[in-house]
Amino acid sequence: MDLARLLEFAGNHPILVSAFLGTLALFLFLEGSRRGVRAVGPLEATRLNNHENAVFLDIREDAEFRAGHIPGAIHIPLKQLAERAGELEKFRDRPIIACCRTGNRSSAVKGILARHGIETVYNLDGGITAWQNANLPVNKG
Repeated sequence: MDLARLLEFAGNHPILVSAFLGTLALFLFLEGSRRGVRAVGPLEATRLNNHENAVFLDIREDAEFRAGHIPGAIHIPLKQLAERAGELEKFRDRPIIACCRTGNRSSAVKGILARHGIETVYNLDGGITAWQNANLPVNKG
């Protein structure tokens, strides 16, 4: 396809082209926020917690958290994280392990926390689902 035809297509379909460019921009933004996030499995997360005093940050919604969470996890839903990140500043020198149900939502946490000076952030690979599949403890309520 030559450039003239591409420009003609863009001129004839501005909404379609705008939707494509918006989707591409969103994808690049989300991928950029994931960059640098190291995923750790449940056993490595346990080691980080035991030997480096890591903090678990559960970013799931309230009902998901109440259904079962890692003991001692700090609960801040992802929608509230940007405005409540200051609550984590006292843990700035400790690794933070972000977790959600499957590990997809929590991969976006590093970018948010980095803007608040918190750099050592891990993503629990497989989320709370992997944690439970490894027969590790969960608290309810």
